Amino acid sequence: MIIDIPEQSDFSIHNLPFGIFSSQGRAPRAGIAVGEHILDLAALAELDVFAFNTAVLEKDTLNDFIALGKEITTKVRTDVQQWLQDNNSVLAGNPQLFVTQKEARMHLPVSIGDYTDFYSSMEHATNVGKMFRDPENALLPNWKHIPVGYHGRASSIVVSGTPFHRPKGQTLPNGADQPVFGPSQRLDFELEMGFITGKANPLGSSIDTDHAEEHIFGMVLLNDWSARDIQKWEYVPLGPFLAKNFVSHISPWIVTLEALEPFRTQGPEQDPEVLPYLRYQGARNYDIALEVGIAPDGAAETTVCRSNFKFMYWNMAQQLAHHSVNGCNVQIGDLYGSGTISGKEADSYGSMLELAWMGTKPLTMADGSQRKFIADGDTVTLRGFAQKEGKRVGFGEASAKVLPAQP
Repeated sequence: MIIDIPEQSDFSIHNLPFGIFSSQGRAPRAGIAVGEHILDLAALAELDVFAFNTAVLEKDTLNDFIALGKEITTKVRTDVQQWLQDNNSVLAGNPQLFVTQKEARMHLPVSIGDYTDFYSSMEHATNVGKMFRDPENALLPNWKHIPVGYHGRASSIVVSGTPFHRPKGQTLPNGADQPVFGPSQRLDFELEMGFITGKANPLGSSIDTDHAEEHIFGMVLLNDWSARDIQKWEYVPLGPFLAKNFVSHISPWIVTLEALEPFRTQGPEQDPEVLPYLRYQGARNYDIALEVGIAPDGAAETTVCRSNFKFMYWNMAQQLAHHSVNGCNVQIGDLYGSGTISGKEADSYGSMLELAWMGTKPLTMADGSQRKFIADGDTVTLRGFAQKEGKRVGFGEASAKVLPAQP
């Protein structure tokens, strides 16, 4: 092996995700994560090993590289995979091609033109329905018939490690008949995964479930933060607005669908049977273990949630088929959130709203403090990985610290 890869590294030889990094003397450019290192693809291209216009590897987003198509991007990944295992390859004796992740700065990997957030975990939708509507009929009538979603704000999606200020907005305090303005008192994380499209479709055409994965380049972790008190007041009749658009974080490395292929699994049974355009063949869910940790300022982290992407009721192929069935054109670099990922057990719920059950069951942190929602100074970190038969493919982290609201 050209580069030593720790045994439990997220970025194993089986993974090799793509991202955008910079370091001293290197402007933002394309790279591949290899263990604790990054392979500089722009520098590698100078050795004349690629048969495409390698100027795309010098860009500060991956959009133009992804636009070359999977025929090219997959070959780059598999070539690197082979070269890393060959002591006589082009990577041997060229240490300048690698930088350590510690010395690199990661950037948003793609320019995100549009962002759609789905609501595809039945357990999460059921929990929210029990809290806010009817414990006996928690799901709305449409939920098992369509992958419910809404269009979100793309400009405020940032890369892991970017701190942000607590959002402000209108809320209606309990018992009050007039709203007040101020910082959100119910800031919440949402454990999600996102997929990024790598192939467009023309306006007026649609993508069926059989071909949906041809349009999906890869996946990231996504924390789609929410201000629950602002959302409660504003969401009728058009849905969330200020409660969601202040920030969302994604992990910096895009894990390709090809790397996730060994971890396919069957999803939950869909009953009633879905309409024909949402039907699909084969295993379309993925067994990806997920967790969330909260670290108060200056204190140790407490793991508050362990969940799994395989719990999702609606899969990515169905989401993309529904999104485009009316002729909507998706574009390269668009981001699609899964919706909060919750399991059946209380410690697998993917938000504080559920974990602390609307503040009635506070969580105790390692330092003895309690949390109903997220406090100023807290750092929330999402992690995820798939592991099977000696293969580990991970996503790294989507992490951010909450700063006090601006004056």
